[in-house]
Amino acid sequence: MHARSGRTVRDLRRENRTAVLRRLYFDGPMSRLMLGPATGLSSGSVSNVVAELVAEGLVEEAGSVDSAGGRPRTLVRITPASGFMIGVDIGETRIRIELFDLTLTELARTEHPLASSGPRTARYDVDLVVAHLREGIAEVLRTADVPAERLIGVGVGVPGIVSRDAGDGAVVHGQTIGWDAVPFERLLRAAVELPEAVPYWIDNGAKTLGQAEMWFGAGRGARSAVVVLFGSGVGACVLTDPMGPGRALEWGHLTVRVRGRRCRCGAQGCLEAYAGAEALLARWCEAGGQPPTGADEETALTAMLTAAYPVDPGTDPDATALSVLEETAEYLGAGFADLINLFQPDRILVGGWAGLQLGTRFLETVTGYAMEYALRYPASRTAVGMGTLGPEAVTVGAALLPLVDFFAQGGRRPETKPSVPAPAWQSALQDRVSP
Repeated sequence: MHARSGRTVRDLRRENRTAVLRRLYFDGPMSRLMLGPATGLSSGSVSNVVAELVAEGLVEEAGSVDSAGGRPRTLVRITPASGFMIGVDIGETRIRIELFDLTLTELARTEHPLASSGPRTARYDVDLVVAHLREGIAEVLRTADVPAERLIGVGVGVPGIVSRDAGDGAVVHGQTIGWDAVPFERLLRAAVELPEAVPYWIDNGAKTLGQAEMWFGAGRGARSAVVVLFGSGVGACVLTDPMGPGRALEWGHLTVRVRGRRCRCGAQGCLEAYAGAEALLARWCEAGGQPPTGADEETALTAMLTAAYPVDPGTDPDATALSVLEETAEYLGAGFADLINLFQPDRILVGGWAGLQLGTRFLETVTGYAMEYALRYPASRTAVGMGTLGPEAVTVGAALLPLVDFFAQGGRRPETKPSVPAPAWQSALQDRVSP
């Protein structure tokens, strides 16, 4: 049976379930009466959907509220333990793996450090990264005593561009870390002991950060936003639909200076060659700065900021560190102006471990340059601020990837598709095809 729009009754039921699940997730607990106007569904449709979801264990009763002159109304909410998801952040100094229930309560976590010295490509050796994920996923499931069969998916944030291949699944093109068309999803499926039905959702780390900030952080309530991630390098995600997925941008490889500094991607004059933490510290050292001996990037950046902006009012700022940071602020401001002119977002939000350190110190200066370089009208309508979910937002956003799909499927796990015989003509002609 089909609806006139071409959608089947099954499609309509799935959409109704999705509407109820999303509304309960963001605004629950709610009564059935409240769900009607909130979702645009009739009272009968709401009652049927809620009854289904309660019977399946996805929704549970959560007390009641008084009504005006009538019986108390029963509230319902998402059942936290009705599903689980894993979020992975393949970061610059460590791989973080977290297990969440359906309401994003963290149940277990593990971190696997990456080498802080040596070539970047060695730090991101594919076999080593896959081994970390194999051990870490098994560890969080074991710690929380959650059967792998109850996972709705595994989300992974990676440093690079992700394409899709019919045979290999997610393929990662990470030019700055030496990943050239790495069939990452296929490698994970071969190495990690998870049921075949558990889906992997692999995407750019800036995109997972953007998803988290848009749903639960500083982007909430905005119609559109660009979330920028500052770490060793620089990335961004543009979101034009508050409920939809974002789009990763290789913003760090925007050219800000023709024939400028050599970027770690191999090109010259990229924003990342001036504004990423790795390049920022290199420029400080070239100018005579002295980070602590043997310090990792996070510690060295803290030292640079402390030198430029001393806490003790009686201490003079380090002129070298301050000069490099002020120059960086102008480069970032120009990069923000490009984002404003291209996408005209309501908000630009700064995240990532380096962004959280840098932003509190000189975001006002960066914003001033952005307003100076951008077109006046879109600039006047764009607010620049800090993300609010902290340095672990990439992991949360990665866990949202399977959750987004789970809700889009109406709260149903992927079904194994039955095999369909090939058409008769295909079998008849197969023998005539030359080997």
